[in-house]
Amino acid sequence: MDVSAGMLAGKRVLVVEDEVMIAYDVAASLTEAGALVVGPCTTVEQAYTVAQTEEIDVALLDVDVAGREVFPVAEVLDRRRIAFMFYTGRPQRERLTADFAHAPVCTKPVRLETLVEALAVLARVPA
Repeated sequence: MDVSAGMLAGKRVLVVEDEVMIAYDVAASLTEAGALVVGPCTTVEQAYTVAQTEEIDVALLDVDVAGREVFPVAEVLDRRRIAFMFYTGRPQRERLTADFAHAPVCTKPVRLETLVEALAVLARVPA
């Protein structure tokens, strides 16, 4: 049994990731941890709509989504006061430190258990 099993029980987690295999692996790990996965969204447009309309407890956002930056989605989540974290291979972007300094950043590659644990902290789920 995975140590992260049940860590996100009942939490709705928005996943924004355009690489299908990564999205599948992340969604599977979140599901194993008890989360209800919203998405995965593979475009910024899709994620933007979902972020505005769906019930979400916490979100995981890849920064580069099909050639576009995910920051409009992060702005919607901020307005809705929904915690999120970025997941990126290029963490040294100015907007990450300037506009979204409050959001944690996980640098790719990262262990899936680490992502689950970080999202559980954001969702304020006791370990």
